[in-house]
This record gives sequence, structure tokens and C-alpha cells, in this order.
Amino acid sequence: MPNFDPLTYRYSSRRNVVYAKNGVCCTSVPLGAQVGLDVLKNGGNAVDAAVAMAGAMPLLEPTGNGLGSDCFALVWIEKEKKLYGLNASGVAPMALSADEVHAKGFDAVPEEGWLPTMVPGAPAGWAALNARFGTKPLSELFAPAISYAENGYAVPVNVGKLWARDSRRIARVMAQDPAPYEYWWKSFMKPDGSPYRAGDIFRFPAYAGTMRALAETDCESYYRGELMERIVAHSRATGGYFCEDDFKNYHPEWVEPITQDYRGYTVCEIPPNGHGITVLMALGMLNGLTLPEKREDADYYHKVMEAIKLAFADTKTYVADPRYMKTKVSELLSPDYLAARRALITDKALEPKAGDPHCGGTIYLCTADAEGNMVSLIQSNYCGFGAGIAIPGTGISLQDRGANFSLDPKSDNYLEGGKKSYHTIIPGFLLKDGEAVGPFGVMGAFMQPQGQVEVLTSTIDYAMNPQEALDAPRIQWIGGKKLQIEREAGEAIAEHLRAMGHEVEIVDDRTAMGRGEIIWKCENGVYAAGTEPRCDGTVASW
Repeated sequence: MPNFDPLTYRYSSRRNVVYAKNGVCCTSVPLGAQVGLDVLKNGGNAVDAAVAMAGAMPLLEPTGNGLGSDCFALVWIEKEKKLYGLNASGVAPMALSADEVHAKGFDAVPEEGWLPTMVPGAPAGWAALNARFGTKPLSELFAPAISYAENGYAVPVNVGKLWARDSRRIARVMAQDPAPYEYWWKSFMKPDGSPYRAGDIFRFPAYAGTMRALAETDCESYYRGELMERIVAHSRATGGYFCEDDFKNYHPEWVEPITQDYRGYTVCEIPPNGHGITVLMALGMLNGLTLPEKREDADYYHKVMEAIKLAFADTKTYVADPRYMKTKVSELLSPDYLAARRALITDKALEPKAGDPHCGGTIYLCTADAEGNMVSLIQSNYCGFGAGIAIPGTGISLQDRGANFSLDPKSDNYLEGGKKSYHTIIPGFLLKDGEAVGPFGVMGAFMQPQGQVEVLTSTIDYAMNPQEALDAPRIQWIGGKKLQIEREAGEAIAEHLRAMGHEVEIVDDRTAMGRGEIIWKCENGVYAAGTEPRCDGTVASW
């Protein structure tokens, strides 16, 4: 258990750490956390709560995920003292290729339309979690989502803000080619063509029908039944690439988590095709560096960003579908290789380049129950509402994860049919001496590894409580020597970083700086949880 003071908050916050004895559920909207808590109170375990929340979140926060999302999960089973990993990311349609993208006039995979859509993995992931660890039927777990879809719910503040922002993106592409986007527009925009705003009531009866079909078939209808047939039919009718076999051949994968020791703790991530390894590489470099006594020091931000830049330079080059990766995870995490990368960190900003390791828009949720089981789960559309394509009569909106494919034939992440793309969503989990400390995550595309490193160093190096670690100002590398830093960090730190060679932009919009949740388990078995101030985050405790 990290050593922290629940009465100390070095950053302005309206939230305190939340303690819970019997269970806790955290996510980015209040209703989502409450869905999970109700499951725990009705005798479900942490996995049941997570699956119920995951089934509701595409409705409650459609700006981050949908029924066409992918998901990843880390599951701690207390009686086994074991952490399980689930990769439920999808694959590109077999008919899709880099040549097809070029033929459509693009030099990179776009973020809208059929080109970036992939077979969604989330529903299969929910079924896999339920089958292996669940104690409740999907019909019971999906009941809250069905009820909210039929009766409506009030849109949260930050969801409304993102709804307005991302609908403008979809409107631009719809103006060029309406057919693929028409049903999305009818589903997610008001009759007058305006977006749903904070406090508006959003109802989605088609979503309820799909959730019933998923519950009745253990999600098989999505891959080998009527729902699959509807997705494929709409794809064929509007210029997509899906065929029946793309879905029939898809199954999620149970994977062994990868780890990195950091100052007495063990940080756990899902292996590639996700970029959780970026977190582990950065921490491996920071392991050999001395951070300043106080976090609010330019030297802290500098060292964290230099490690992140070096890690990203490698992972954006080498991470791909593991079946296609020429570089091994063990090579990227080799102590000798990380030492060589660490040696590049000086007191000046560097222009990151990939090394040679052969020398040696998303939602996050976490749950914990009275027995000590815990879940760290993340699922995503990738860009806001995703591809802007929804399937008529179903409530299914499709992700645009294929936008992360490379069109360079030399890249391990080169676009090919049946292949998984580089993935940005990463659930995290912390252990100490083989015991669970708890789940954590920070959503937000390429901010995710950066946010995780900042939260972990705040927790481990600076003894911050979960809420304080989430409240702390964040910094983000956006390419080259360019950094964005939140205004709360202060102009003096920004100026010091500029003197070190960084190009620093101070930002006021905090929604792009990551949105996270944390649950830590105390020595007495009580849970301590924090939630993100950059979204509508909520801790529901029991």
C-alpha cells in the first residue's frame, strides 16, 4: 500500500479520498459507477460490476466508447493471488489493405468512415470476463443499461462538452458523403440537428434491444448471429469492407501481463498490441534517475518527459500485432537497453529517435469487492464517437481504431486484413511483494502512458494519496520537443523548461490531459479511491 496522508492535498480539489470497506466502483460518469455499486450490493463480484459498467458506458458516455469498441482488462483474483490479462481488441477486415486506402486518395488511414473500422472486440470481451470469473448472468448485468436506454438519462457536463465538439467532426465528413453517417446522425443528434448538451435527456431504445440480444446469446449474436448480419449488411450497402467471416473468426485473447519493478512496486500492463509497455519502459529509465525532492520542480517534469519521449520513440516504431512484431518485449524491457536509453537523458531537451533494442474521445473503470478481487478495464472508440458510423436499428456505433495503422510496408504495424493495429488504451495494475495494491488507469489516446507515469511517480515518489495524484498538474509530450503543460503547474516551471530546450505551451483545457481513476487497497483491507477532476468522475463506495 502506498504511504500517503489522506488529509494532505497539495493541489486545489473539490474531492477527498473515498474509503470503502465492502466495495468500490470508479469511472468517468456518476451513473456508471452507481451501476457497478448496485451489482456489488446485490451479491455480484468485482468482475460482475465491471461487466455491468462496461455494458452501460457506451450509452452513458458515447463520446468515448460504443457498442463497437475494443476493450482490455486486468483482473486480480484474490484467492489465487493472480493477475489475469484480457486483450479484446479487434482486427481489420480481410478485404481492407493499404492499397485500398491509397486508392481512396489517402496517404494515412483517416479517422472517419469505413476505412478505419475494425471488428469490435468489446462485446466478446464482456462475455469472456463473465464466463471465466462472473457470478451473475448477463441478463442481470445488462439490465441497468437497458433501463437507461429505454427511460433516458441526463447527459453529464463534460460528456455534453465533448458531444458538441466531436459532432462537428462528423458533420464535416457527412457533408462530403452522407450515406455512411446518416444513421449515426439520427441516433446521436437531436431532431433539430443539434448535439445533446449537459442536462438533456438522451434515450436510445435501439441500444436496449441490442443489449437484450447480447444477454440472450452471451454476445454470440454480435459475431455469429443476427447482429453480425446487420453490421455486414450495412457495411456492404454503404461502402464498407466487412464480411461474415471477419466476425465469425474473431475471439478475444487471454494474455500474460507484462511488468516492470519501480522503487519496490511492480507495475503491470497488457502486452502489445497495446502501448502499456511505454509506461514500463519510461519507469525503467526513471528507476536509475533521482527525482527532485518536490514534485513541482521543472526537473521532475523534464526527467519524466525525457523518459516518456524515449519510450514512445521505440514503442511507436516497434509495437504492433504481436504476431507481426520483429522486436521482442523482453528486448524493449531489457535492463541493459533501458540503461542505454537512460544515458541519453541530460539537462537538455532531446529530439527523440527510436533506438536499437536488438542490441541487448476512451473510458476507464475499476472495481473492487469485499473478497479482494479487483478489475482494471478500459474500452474505447479511439477518436470521440469513433468512425461516425452506426448500424441501423442496433445502437452500435463503430470505433476507428484502424487509424493507428501504418501505410509503410516496412513497419511492423503495416495495415493488413485480419491484423490488430497499434492500440493506445491501457489498463494498469499495481502490485507490491506479490500482493495487490490495486487498479489504476488514465484514458486519453497517447496521453495514457504519460498520465500513468505521472500518477505512479506522484504516488510512489511523492507519497500522494489517490485523489491528490489525480489532481496534480499534468504535462504531455506532443512530438519533437513540444510539450503541453497545465496552467496549474505555473509559469515559472514552464519558463525553466523552455530554458532547457523544450517548446512549452500552457493549456487551459484540461480534457485532453487524461482522465483517470485509482483504487488502492490498504493494509487493513479497506479501499482508498480517487477520481478524475478533468471529467465527471465518480467513486461509488459501499
